Amino acid sequence: MKKLFIITGEHSGDTHASYVVEKIQKLSQDIEIEAIGGEGLKAKGIKLFSDHSKMGSTGLTPQIIIDHLNLGTNLVKYLKNDFKPDAVLLIDYGGFNLKIAEALKGSGIKVFYYICPQLWATRKGRIKKIKKYVDKVFLTLPFEKEIYDKEEIPAQFVGHPLVCQLPPAYDRQKFIEENGLNPNKKIVGIFPGSRKMELQNLLGTFIEAAEILSKKTADIQFCIAQAPNISDETLKKYFKNTKLDIKILKNKNHQLLSCADSLILASGTVAVEAALYETPMLISYRAHWFVYFVYLCIRYTKFAALPNIILNKEIIKEFIQNKSKPNLIADETYALIFNNDKKNIIADDLKQVKDMLSDKCSSREVAKALLEELQ
Repeated sequence: MKKLFIITGEHSGDTHASYVVEKIQKLSQDIEIEAIGGEGLKAKGIKLFSDHSKMGSTGLTPQIIIDHLNLGTNLVKYLKNDFKPDAVLLIDYGGFNLKIAEALKGSGIKVFYYICPQLWATRKGRIKKIKKYVDKVFLTLPFEKEIYDKEEIPAQFVGHPLVCQLPPAYDRQKFIEENGLNPNKKIVGIFPGSRKMELQNLLGTFIEAAEILSKKTADIQFCIAQAPNISDETLKKYFKNTKLDIKILKNKNHQLLSCADSLILASGTVAVEAALYETPMLISYRAHWFVYFVYLCIRYTKFAALPNIILNKEIIKEFIQNKSKPNLIADETYALIFNNDKKNIIADDLKQVKDMLSDKCSSREVAKALLEELQ
């Protein structure tokens, strides 16, 4: 029986891994799998070497560094001396996973990478480590293939995981009825992010933009997506100074993404989800000036939003740092809803993005490739 070990570092990686495992289990009963993961992998019956309790923390405190070092040391010992897998699949979590790949070099264990570090955004130097320590990469974005081919790194484009994982578009009428919305008004969905820093830097601006829009027209209503890790108390303090009626929706991200007429988004994967639903959007982001300065120094693409990077042109407006202003966001949102020419152009561009992300089922492609390598 062949052995596979999977390493994830946070909830999203665990989700991607659970889909891959599901496909492997359907294709073969002759693979023993263990992992570092979470509830998704546990639900598939996978034995966990460790969960994410020592990995998902943010910041760089001495304790976090010690936890990571100890986990890495113990894991490498376990892989080399006890479990002895035929292959290791790394998923996302670049800093930790590339260290493990380096430590496994020369051990006879094949190393594969899925959801690779975003070399095209920052820290392009990591490609040298990937070339040296990783046997093959599974790519989820079409433009990445050229980067890896240029470095002569074995790479396979497997399609974006969201293509298969994303729920179907929700019934708009049902969404309106369930959330007490007005069927005669346009819906603006606001996604301020899942980190407290994002709320601090963006939510006040987004609410001000909504207030400006509500003065421009009475034909718009607003819904905010509340991330599961953000408490009611944390979110509500941002509404103390507004009388605007904004619906707060919990655990309805995909429903809102697919039913909204326009979206105001914090930059991130949510822009890809919105593109797959073909919903008009804009993105905005603001960070501490020093963090933004460092980002400008190390970035390798002029765009921040993935749909723009994929098509290599600005199809959705980006309001970053000093451009993250309520009046600019309000004006663009108004145009996305009421300017038919603009709506049609964006609709065509988003269809192109959707087509380029492919109709492949990413997790199935990875599972098939792993089984071929193992067997």
